[in-house]
This record gives sequence, C-alpha cells and structure tokens, in this order.
Amino acid sequence: MKMVIYIYVALLLVGALLAYSAYKQYNETQKMITTGGKTKATVIDFITITNRDGSYAFKPVFEYIDKLKNKIVFESDIASYPKAYKINDKVTIIHTRDNTEQKIVSFWGLYRGTIILLVLASPMLIIGGGYMLYNYM
Repeated sequence: MKMVIYIYVALLLVGALLAYSAYKQYNETQKMITTGGKTKATVIDFITITNRDGSYAFKPVFEYIDKLKNKIVFESDIASYPKAYKINDKVTIIHTRDNTEQKIVSFWGLYRGTIILLVLASPMLIIGGGYMLYNYM
C-alpha cells in the first residue's frame, strides 16, 4: 500500500516540476516579446532532414538584418513536410538583443515549449493530485 502512495506522490511532484518549467518558459517568452527586437526574416534555403523511416522533412533557413545592420542567418527548430514556406517568403520574428535566440511570431512558434510541458504535466497533476485529495481529504 505504501508503494502506491509513493507512485502518486512522484507523479504529483513530477507534474508540479513540469508545470513550473512551463511557467518559466512562458515568462522567458514574454520577456523576449517585450525586450527583444521584432523584424522580418526572409526564407533563403531549406535543410533536408531524413527520418528513420526514410521520409523527408524540411527545416527553413532564415536571414534577417538586426538593428546594428548585421546579417543574421538561423535555421528553424521545426521541420515539416510539406515545406511550410517558400524561398523568399517573409516571416515576422522576434530575437534577443544579442541575436542568440530567435522565434517565429506565431502561436506555435512562441509557445511550443510551454504547451508541450503543460500537456505532459496536466495528467500527472490530475492523477497524483486526485489520489491525494481522494485519500486525504
């Protein structure tokens, strides 16, 4: 019986840790939105990714000019099939002042990490928390 309690406590703690990480990720994105630079990036190339099953996906490569007139090239974190963009498409992005991080301005582009962490945390919080409430309230 005690082992069962430890499993539910572990679920609750891991869920809480994931939820906290989602909160931190959300705050970092909000900070980037308020303090970062916003500009248009141009799709200049695609990187072809071969998956284990032999299928292909394409990662767009973007180029933009920052406020200091530096030309910055970066590749997207997300690959897709079919291609999400065409060469010379313009995409709105935000970037940190030192150009170490860039994000495409879209719901998925900005909040992907937060959503994934919350999707993982939610069932753990519900199951672990529900067990604790049911047995100890």
